[in-house]
Amino acid sequence: MAIVILLIPLALLFLGAALWALFWAIRRGQFEDLEHEAWRVVFEDRDHD
Repeated sequence: MAIVILLIPLALLFLGAALWALFWAIRRGQFEDLEHEAWRVVFEDRDHD
C-alpha cells in the first residue's frame, strides 16, 4: 500500500508533462493543417516531374 504514495504523484507528474507537451504543440502550430501534410506523402513524386 505504501507504493501508492509514490505512484500517485508520479502519475500526476506524467499527466502534467503530457498536458505541457500538448499545449506546446498547439502553440507551435502542429495541428494547423492536418490534411495537407497527410496528402503530401501521396503526391510527393508528382512534384519532381
